Amino acid sequence: MDAATLTIFNHLFASVAEEMGVTLGRAAYSPNIKERLDYSCAVFLGGERPALLAQAAHIPVHLGAMPASVRAAVAACAPLRPGDVVILNDPYQGGNHLPDITLVSPVFTAGVATFLIASRAHHADVGGMSPGSMPLSTELYQEGIIIPPLKLVDAGRRNDALWQLILRNVRTPWERDGDLAAQLAAHATGAARLAEIVGRYGLDETLRQARALLAYAESLTHAAIARIPDGVYRFEDALDDDGQGAASRPDAPIPIRVAVSVSGEALTVDFAGTAPAVAGNLNAVPAIVESAVVYCLRCVALALLGELPMNQGVFAPLTVRIPPGSLLDPRPPHAVAAGNVETAQRVVDVVFGALAAALPDLIPAASQGTMNNLTFGGHSVGRVGNPPSQNAKVQERVGNPSYNQPSQNAPAQERVGNPPYNQPSQNAPVQERVGNPPYNQPSQNAPVQERVGNPPYNQPSQNATVQERVGNPPYNQPSQNAPVQERVGNPPYNQPYAYYETIGGGAGAGPAGDGASGIHVHMSNTRNTPVEALEYSYPIRVETYALRRGSGGRGRHSGGDGLVRAIRFLSPATATITTERRRRGPYGLGGGEAGAPGRNTLLREGQAVELPGKVTLALEAGDVIRLETPGGGGWGEPG
Repeated sequence: MDAATLTIFNHLFASVAEEMGVTLGRAAYSPNIKERLDYSCAVFLGGERPALLAQAAHIPVHLGAMPASVRAAVAACAPLRPGDVVILNDPYQGGNHLPDITLVSPVFTAGVATFLIASRAHHADVGGMSPGSMPLSTELYQEGIIIPPLKLVDAGRRNDALWQLILRNVRTPWERDGDLAAQLAAHATGAARLAEIVGRYGLDETLRQARALLAYAESLTHAAIARIPDGVYRFEDALDDDGQGAASRPDAPIPIRVAVSVSGEALTVDFAGTAPAVAGNLNAVPAIVESAVVYCLRCVALALLGELPMNQGVFAPLTVRIPPGSLLDPRPPHAVAAGNVETAQRVVDVVFGALAAALPDLIPAASQGTMNNLTFGGHSVGRVGNPPSQNAKVQERVGNPSYNQPSQNAPAQERVGNPPYNQPSQNAPVQERVGNPPYNQPSQNAPVQERVGNPPYNQPSQNATVQERVGNPPYNQPSQNAPVQERVGNPPYNQPYAYYETIGGGAGAGPAGDGASGIHVHMSNTRNTPVEALEYSYPIRVETYALRRGSGGRGRHSGGDGLVRAIRFLSPATATITTERRRRGPYGLGGGEAGAPGRNTLLREGQAVELPGKVTLALEAGDVIRLETPGGGGWGEPG
């Protein structure tokens, strides 16, 4: 096989996933997707057992678990036809946690489903017991709407009943509507780009190169494992608690144990001895665990070899053993919301901790070990939303252009807004002559409702109803004390809202240098949400966003510093914090010190209250939540 051609095809397939991601990010509606880029896209080779062929540089925890989603979609909805799109989020049927909604669709060539494409996006609310759908739950049903693999689009026709069912079960249906449509747009892009590749190179050559890429990745992974000294390497770490404070084990740490066995070119990762499934939401389904292990293996292989295409071939030399009924293989309906974000990080920590004994001059100290999850939501007082549909009544279409410009066929009294819609013909009766003088200037004896046009005729008393207060500002801008239904204007006024974010922290130091500060690490690869986007979209104010100086662990090489993020809420809200590494900081290696643990604080009326790592709060206007994220562990003895 020609190496240059293989490299070209590797980048061609990856570019399909990358362009799908660009489409998804640009078309999405919610800040979590369009700003934080909390989504992933991938391309699969078709067949009875689909194989991951290429992925974009998106979210590791999404991508490593996506093969399970594609297999579940194909198994449940076969035979797939041209134009089909399968949707799912059920963690026990191919998903990872409910906010991550996955779409899977076939790409047909000459009547055969030669490829599959998949997208996964974290939707900021999918229902459940608290805004943001990351509650401190004790069963899956509390976390949101559960979607088994179903056809969202059947032979090109959208299943509107299913679409509306999903929207009816979330707090922010207009966001879900826009974000799901963005995922469908990404799939259209992926299908078009794959068709172009096949059209350029031919189906036989394209499939030959695809299979060669799988074999090449498997060969490289075997070679990387062969460079790790044979042996069994053990490590143990723990999660702080499950947020439920069980009477038998109040706030007890939850151990995760691993034994990594290396024998020649094969690697086995065994989690025997890990804690049983917990009452809270830290349980992680096996697809998440496998995703974290593959992430660690690929990091090591890249460091040892310098290259490794990410596809199904990487999984081949790897065996993962998980005790049934454990924290890492719970039985339904155990809660799993935080297993995807918190437990996955600790799985990475224990696997790297074990491999550090085999590769001490390669493996870094622990990074922050948490995603510092924050969700909040509520109702904005007076903030009434985005423009209504074209079917809305005229008096509802007030605000930004062109929503107050009805069609030419509208009755004169509905023709309100910019000219020429409020300028009837010369033959119109006086009461219809609305617009420029002299047609809208009736006699001083005319009733108030006929005095429409330039001031002072269109200035009714303060007691007038909203639909009469039409014209130049400020007449269509009622006071902040007006009832919600009267508060019409720019977004996001008057809509319920829900938001989710993760917050970066310190990366662990390694043999080659200090850890990076204030970044997302390991299984998270999102951006932060810009302050401007947050404050525009939600009734909050970001008061602090800075590095947490000195939080990185000391060592020959210091761990990276965490972050400080303080958010003031301008109206009542419900917030849920799900964080880890609040009791024990990320471990150091080679004599390096641990990073500083994180800290959560509520500031209310001048008083500071330290919060646990996992808590749901009823916030009042003026309250401030302050999150201080962990620093990374240090590496080597401090000088």
